[in-house]
Order: sequence, then structure tokens, then C-alpha cells
Amino acid sequence: MSTSIPTGDIRETRLADALGERYLAYAMSTITSRSLPDVRDGLKPVHRRLLFAMLQLKLDPKHGFKKCARVVGDVIGKYHPHGDSSVYEAMVRLAQDFAVRYPLVDGQGNFGNIDGDNAAAMRYTEARLTDVAMALLRNISEDAVDFRETYDGEEDEPVVLPSAFPNLLANGSSGIAVGMATNIPPHNAGELCDGLLHLIKTPNATMDKLVDLIPGPDFPTGGVMIEDKATIVETYSKGKGSFRIRAKWEKDELSHGMYQIIVTDIPYQVQKSKLIEKVAELLINKRLPLLADIRDESTTEVRIVLEPRNRTIEPEILMEQLFKLTELETRFGLNMNVLDADQTPRVMNLREVLQAFLDHRRVVLKRRSQFRLDKIDHRLEVLEGYLIAFLNLDEIIRIIRYEDHPKQELIDTFKLSDVQAEAILNMRLRSLRKLEEMELKTEHDALSEEKKGLIALLADEGMQWTTISNEIKETKKQFGQKTELGKRRTQFGDAPSADIVNFEAFIEREPVTVVCSHMGWIRAFKGHNTDETDIKYKDGDKARFVIQAHTTDKLLAYSSNGRFFTIGCDGLPAGRGHGEPVRLMVDIGNENEILDMFIHKPERKLLVASSAGRGFALEEKDVVAQTKNGKQVLNLQNTETAKICLPVEGDAIAVVGDNRKILIFKVEDLPVMTRGRGVMLQKYKDGGMSDLTTFNLADGLSWKMGGGSERTRTVTDLLPWVGKRAGAGRLAPNGFPRDNKFK
Repeated sequence: MSTSIPTGDIRETRLADALGERYLAYAMSTITSRSLPDVRDGLKPVHRRLLFAMLQLKLDPKHGFKKCARVVGDVIGKYHPHGDSSVYEAMVRLAQDFAVRYPLVDGQGNFGNIDGDNAAAMRYTEARLTDVAMALLRNISEDAVDFRETYDGEEDEPVVLPSAFPNLLANGSSGIAVGMATNIPPHNAGELCDGLLHLIKTPNATMDKLVDLIPGPDFPTGGVMIEDKATIVETYSKGKGSFRIRAKWEKDELSHGMYQIIVTDIPYQVQKSKLIEKVAELLINKRLPLLADIRDESTTEVRIVLEPRNRTIEPEILMEQLFKLTELETRFGLNMNVLDADQTPRVMNLREVLQAFLDHRRVVLKRRSQFRLDKIDHRLEVLEGYLIAFLNLDEIIRIIRYEDHPKQELIDTFKLSDVQAEAILNMRLRSLRKLEEMELKTEHDALSEEKKGLIALLADEGMQWTTISNEIKETKKQFGQKTELGKRRTQFGDAPSADIVNFEAFIEREPVTVVCSHMGWIRAFKGHNTDETDIKYKDGDKARFVIQAHTTDKLLAYSSNGRFFTIGCDGLPAGRGHGEPVRLMVDIGNENEILDMFIHKPERKLLVASSAGRGFALEEKDVVAQTKNGKQVLNLQNTETAKICLPVEGDAIAVVGDNRKILIFKVEDLPVMTRGRGVMLQKYKDGGMSDLTTFNLADGLSWKMGGGSERTRTVTDLLPWVGKRAGAGRLAPNGFPRDNKFK
């Protein structure tokens, strides 16, 4: 007997549609429920659930600590169905005073350190909420925000916190969603309160004025921010940009004219141990000629000691070199991409973020005022019933003692509401004292007065903003600049001039022979007398570029994608071994090939050309790249590749195409550019450019003879091939190499 398995409703759907629908659902879930913070309370769901769970466990600052494992268990069991390790990591970060400007969790135990060491396991650590967290949760039980069912429907959780503290900007946030990301630095809470108060008074406040009140980020690790005001205003206006942060240092005078440099603050999110390892590595590789030694004397405070090589070195010059080569200087990117009140992700500027917080505070004020008003109405209703009871005490006692349905009888006799009758029936005998009647009247009068104030508040927008202003002033008093927690830590400094010192002047000039193999492994042998036959390579590899240079030289590598890369000869690996891949030193993609490598000479002009026969001349000093990404010079389209890079020597250019036609034109016909696709050098009906060279027209055009011979042939009668740039040219003379190459 066969049984059929029910399959349900099977619908044919295009794979692209099914994937698109499901990926979109995943993307929206990641954006709204994991990676982006809410502009109102500055929290992601995991952080919001952590704080709410800790509040439910009564872990406020006035009570003792509880094990973090207990908190994490409640969070993943009731609110956040994810892994316990991710929840604990989020909790640990909220307790780290070097990671969060205003910690939301007060941790007891090992919660990690600035060296990058991990926190202890959650069974060993304990935690409770801080005053800042309590400010975020304030009035949460007064219907100030919406609640929703948890994932299993057994509990309720807040959609957003009331947030009496400007947490989004005060503590910052970072996250990577699907197709978007956010990165917000921490700021000073006192300065944020000043900006909020000004925005209440002047809703159309200019960004310049807001930046006067909120001059820039305030990182928990301090440091010095070196950006001019115009750049900061532009960054805050767009909601995108970056801030340049440097370590804070001071000069410590020693005996005999010597000194040492003490670093007391390092940039935000830089691990101290890795920073020191990097400096030590540069020292070993002789990349820091001005520095003699580095020591870490840190305790709970950062103290990194830098010793100069001699006392004649200016400390500013030494530090500039360290800022250039290490993470003692970093850039913190700003991308204020947040979820607005409608849960729509968008990039906001500074004014919009502050206004969104104020709008949220107004909603919270109105909701909790209405909640209080409803409570007062209910209490007044009860009090009025009590007062009726005191005036008719004997009759009420008789009804309660003798009537079969006292509640309904009370309602009918004294025109009471159901609430009032129930309250009278539940009165205690001790409440029948004369003194209690007086207290009820006093309470009734007080509540009636409070009710009038709440009704007036709900009807008057001006009163609402005044109340919000007073609340913000209280927040500033509690967490502002005059408190130990609220003192500004990040200072402001002037950016140094771009060329404060030529660091290459401090590199010892030594002769080296640079060897780069076909597979792209590069190394440097000492001296210029290296015997090429003694150089060993990996199996299947051989020499490609052998260049005599000095440690003070720069190598330029030109790639098939039209990009120049710069490598310092002083940083090349030693000749012993096989060296290192060039692709690890600079970001040359695996799909690209190194076409040429040579020593940089700033006074030269170069000629670059593509396989399509387009090119231009440029100053060699303009191709030096400052980063591993290199510098794009020749723009390419479709299947084009960079083909030629050579120095301009002579007054004429000769181009040969795949069709063996040669065209000669003057160098002066070629434009000098800094970047672009270039101009057409030679036109082709089919194929592209094969080779190109520059020469002196009066000396004639030379090329190597075929057959492996080292002999050259020179043609001086070149008139048939001379023409205007972008011409088709004429077939090459007899004897021109079959490979269509000049050299």
C-alpha cells in the first residue's frame, strides 16, 4: 500500500525573483534589527534588550551586582534569540570605559583592556546599570514608549527607550548592514546639551553656530583632533566625512640635555599592544632613523615612552615621522546613517539628529503627561467616592451590613461609579479616622492642581519645550563638563604643514641592488656588485627587473590597469631568501600585471599609452603615490589595457600597430596631462598598438635585428613615415622585426 506525502501548494517561481525577495527580506532585517541604531535612543536592539533585561532584574546603581551569565541568560531566553557569546560581547563593550564614552554597564571583574585582551568568561564577571543607563530608561513604566511582543509572544519589550540622555551622539555607534553602514563618533554630553538648548530656542540654527557649541567628537581615549572648523562644519552638514585624530604627547626633560617623549593618549579604537609592536617592527627594519627605543610603562593610565636617537633631534620632527608611519595618527570616519522614527534608514546631518532627539523627548513628555493625567483622573474619582463615604458613613455601613448586593445599592443610592463603589467596599476600617478625611481633601486639592497643570502643558507647545529645556539642563548638571565623567577628553590642535620635514633626509644612503622576479617576488641586495648568476629563485621563477638603486630612492611600478605604485627602497626585504611578493606591499590586483619598474626621477617626463593606441605625456613627479592603492593615471575603457610606459627622450615618437604600420610624429604634438584616457596616437582599422618609442629625428630610428642578434639597424630617411598624430601610418620598412617591437 503506497502513501502519498502532502507537499502543499507548489508554485513555479523564477529563481531571480525568489532570491531577490528573500534577500531583500534578509537585508531589511539586518538593517532594522541588527546593524543600524535608532536615532532616538542611539541603541541597536541587542543593547536595548540588554538594558531592559537588567532593569527587570533590578540591577540599578543602588542595588548590588549580579553575574553577567544571569543577565545574558535572561536576554537570550526572553528577548534576543541569538548566541550568548554575541550578547555577552555587546554587554562587555557597554562596560569598557576606553570603548564607550559614557558606559551604560557598571562591570565588576575583568572586562578587557586597551591592549585588546578579552574579558573574562561571563560566569566570572558581574554587572549592573550605570546612571547614564538609568537616564535612558527613565519613565519607561509610564507609557512613555510603545511596547511590542517578544519573539515568543510571552513577554513585552520596548520598541525604543524614553532616552533622557542624548545617547546616539554621546556614545556613538558603528555597524555594517547590507548595502549600507554607520559610523558615529562619541561626543561630549555637556556640549550636546548646549546644542540641544540652542536648537530649542533657535529651530533654524546654522551649522556654524551648532559647531561652536559642539566643536567635534570627544573620544573616551582622549587624543588630539587636528581639523579646521570649515572641514568640521562641512562634515557635520553632510553627515559624512572623517576626523583626523593624533596621540597626545609631551616632552619630558632629562639630565645632560637629553629628553624623552611621553605618550599619554592614543587614538580611539587603536590597540596599544599592536601599536607598540608596529613601532618596534619599524625600528628593526630601520624605518625610524630618529627613534632609538620604545617602552610601555602603562598601568591603568597610558604611558608610552619614546627615546630619540640623540638630543639634537627636534621632538616635533620625531613625532611627525611617527604620525606618518604608525597609528599614532588615524582617521575616524563619520557616517550618520541611522533609523529615523519611522524606522527608515537615512543619512542625517548634525541638526537633523539633534532635532530627532528633541522630537522624541516631546513625544515622551506628552505620553507620560497623558499617562499621569489618566492616573490622576482615576485617583480623583476614587477620592471623590471616599469623600462621599465620609459624609454618609452610617448609611454606607448599613448598606454593607444588611443589603444582599451592597455594590449596586451604593451605586444607586449615592450615584457612584463602579470604580468608586469598588474602592469604598475595599476601604480599611483604619481609614475611617477623622484625620484620614482631612488627608483625602488635601490630596484631592493637590491632584486637582496638578491636573490643571498637566492639561495646560498638553495644550501649550511652548510649555512643553520649556519643560524639555529644564530636563536637558538637569541632564547637563548630572553628566556635563563640570562632572568628572563629563570633562572633555579630546583636545583640539592645529594641523601641521604638509611638508614639515623631509623624512628621506634621515634615511642612511646605501647602495642596493633591487631584484624583482617574474612571479613578483622582490628583495634588495646590499651594494651594486651583485652577481646575477648567484641569485636564487623559486622553482619556475626567474629574474625580470634588476635595478641598481640606493636606500633613499623610490621605486615606481606601473601596472596594466594604468596605475602607478610607489615603494621605498629602504623598506625592501633583505636579499637572503626569496623576498616578499610585491602584491603584499602595494595593492596590485591578481588580474593585473606589472609592466615596468624603475627608479623615480622627479625631473623626467613619462609617456603612457594603452593597447587602443591612446596616450599622453606627464610629469614623473605627479605619479608618486602616498598609499598602497597607488595612483590612477591612465584611464581605460572596455577591454583596453595599459601597454607602454617610458621616459620621453628626444623630439619624436614612433608608433607601430599590430598591422605593422609605423607612424612618426613630433613629441610637441602630444599633450601633457596628469590623468585621463589620453589622445589618439595612431588609428587602426583592426587590432591595436604593438609598440612605441621616443627618439631624436635627426639621429634616425633604430631597432634590434631579428634572430637573437644584438645588432641594430638605423633608418635615417624617415620622411615616408612622418605624419600628423592620429594618422594611420605606413607599412614598416624591410627588415623590421617580425614581433613588431622597437627594442
